Order: sequence, then structure tokens, then C-alpha cells
Amino acid sequence: MRERRDIIPPGMEIIFQRFRYAPGVLIDDTLYIAGQVGRNENLEVIQGSEAQFTQAFENVGKVLKAAGATFDDVVEMVTYHTDMRDLQLFMEVKNRYFTNRLPTWTGIGVSSLAMPGLTVEIKCTARLPG
Repeated sequence: MRERRDIIPPGMEIIFQRFRYAPGVLIDDTLYIAGQVGRNENLEVIQGSEAQFTQAFENVGKVLKAAGATFDDVVEMVTYHTDMRDLQLFMEVKNRYFTNRLPTWTGIGVSSLAMPGLTVEIKCTARLPG
């Protein structure tokens, strides 16, 4: 039988309680991370493209850490962008987090995201070590 566990990092409890979804779901050794955006624990959107990209990656990192994984364990990343002109800057921020092993990556342009002011959403799948 497969083991399933919701991953709710400290500071993300409001997402689970208010919006009724888990930031991550771990099934056996595979971690599915819900789309993470550039907002803080109070659900406030971070201003500035680079700062927002960084916060979105930090949020992915919180889910990875809570599951016992790192960015090296990410095997797939899908990103949604409201302005593809920011892609070069996004890649510069991404490269700060993926410094060793690289995931597959699909980038998709969209007209809007879940909250006004959001410019990127990052969804990942990781395989846990061991």
C-alpha cells in the first residue's frame, strides 16, 4: 500500500486551513509541490520582480525542507509567467537555487495568476533521497 502524507511547512498552515489544499503531498518517495508564488506568510504579494521570484523559490524550498528534500531532488519544474519578458531575470534567480542537479523545466505564459500582482508560479515534483 502506498503511503501518503500532506506536507505543510511552518508558516503555510493558512494555505491548508483557508484555501483547503496542501502545499505538498508526499507519496512514497515522490513529492508533489503545489504552485508556489511570491507572497509571504501573511499572503501579501512581494513587490518587485526579482524579490517576488526569490520569494516563490524560497516557498518551494520550505516545502522541500519540510519533506526532507532539497532543490537537488527536484526532477520537474513547471513555471507560469504573466510577463515572459522577465524570463531572463527569472532564470538568473532560478540558477541561485539549482546549483548542482537540474530538473526538467517547462515555462508557460499566462494572462493572470490567483492573486492580483503575482507574476510567477512555480510547481515542482521531487524524488526524495534514500
